Amino acid sequence: MKILVIGSGGREHALAWKISKSNKVKTVFLAPGNGGTANSGRSFNSIVNTPIHDIHELADFAQKEQIDLTVVGPEKHLSEGVVDVFRARGLKIFGPTQKAAQLESSKDFAKAFMQRNGIPTASYATFADVHLAHAYIDQQGAPIVIKADGLAAGKGVVVAMTLTEAHAAVDMMLTDNQMGQAGARVVIEEFLTGEEASFIVMVDGQNILPLATSQDHKRLLDHDLGPNTGGMGAYSPAPIVTPEMHAKVLREIIKPTIAGMAEDGITYTGFLYAGLMIHPNGTVKTLEFNCRMGDPETQPIMARLKSDFVDLLQHAIDGTLDQIEAEWDPRAALGVVLAAADYPSTPRTGDVITGIPLEDDHQVVFHAASAYKDGNLVTSGGRVLCVVGLDRNIKGAQTRAYDAVQLIHFDGMQYRQDIGHHALKK
Repeated sequence: MKILVIGSGGREHALAWKISKSNKVKTVFLAPGNGGTANSGRSFNSIVNTPIHDIHELADFAQKEQIDLTVVGPEKHLSEGVVDVFRARGLKIFGPTQKAAQLESSKDFAKAFMQRNGIPTASYATFADVHLAHAYIDQQGAPIVIKADGLAAGKGVVVAMTLTEAHAAVDMMLTDNQMGQAGARVVIEEFLTGEEASFIVMVDGQNILPLATSQDHKRLLDHDLGPNTGGMGAYSPAPIVTPEMHAKVLREIIKPTIAGMAEDGITYTGFLYAGLMIHPNGTVKTLEFNCRMGDPETQPIMARLKSDFVDLLQHAIDGTLDQIEAEWDPRAALGVVLAAADYPSTPRTGDVITGIPLEDDHQVVFHAASAYKDGNLVTSGGRVLCVVGLDRNIKGAQTRAYDAVQLIHFDGMQYRQDIGHHALKK
């Protein structure tokens, strides 16, 4: 088989890496890929980078190469309608349509959908008028959460602990236009307390296959301090998602979402990611939906997946996910993100990366923002690498990951030293 994975980040590297392990697969094309998946004159686990970005050109490539199956990584392509384009040409692709992807591409759409369908979430209001937004913040008080309505590469959320921070966030989005079109409207939400977790499933239009649970670390600094990022690390499984909580999330959030979309005339296919806030009293609310795998959650999840991922994808496309179960490595996996200097504001690029250890049964390094320049592997964006360790428990996986981190160097490298701290407290 020939399989195409669309994207260039750590999530896409992990997806392509796992797909390439299947004995059904001859070649995995990664469009556009990154330095970790670059050929550099040789094949790397049958992964070949293809420098294509445009969704119509991607469909042309899939037809020309007779691609058997395409998997979409990034939200941008989904919001542009890549699934619709491929399906119109009779090409097999796993992901939600442009209409379905509004669950992620518009925070206002998602909040209204959840409210309409009784899916637990924080109370909210949406504003395009800056004066009305400021008045609402003064009325509600702090802490409070400000979100850009559109896609903002994981950086469109400000958890404001003071009124000053909240007003500044609104001005940044609505007045200063720092988020561009994504921030033309803002969703202002009630601040929720508890512990976050990521709940990701595969959906074939009707049937749901849950993937391993995971937990992300959004803040830049240790002890969950500093600005929000796209994610500084993750681990799987997440102890906070007990079997009882797992059943509750499926019953109260995931199944009503798929059913609600169907009632709106939208058949949901693809990955569905629910960001959860779990309160100590056992209640759970939906922070957000993503219509693709999470990053960096994908990296530890794929490291733990024992099933042939291609089998799961084929069942998902054929509408037969009810006929298969996913098998998981009983070990825990923990990933530490190594970020570039000055991330998340203005990440520096071009720093030479050295010391990446070879993959073995206990560790694997996924690339997210790396490229080759003058024969050197260099940083090319904010979150550069995700170093994943595997061991019999979270503590062991944490040790494996950080041991590997110590071998890697690039100038300005920054990372958290406490990934997994929530699980270790349990």
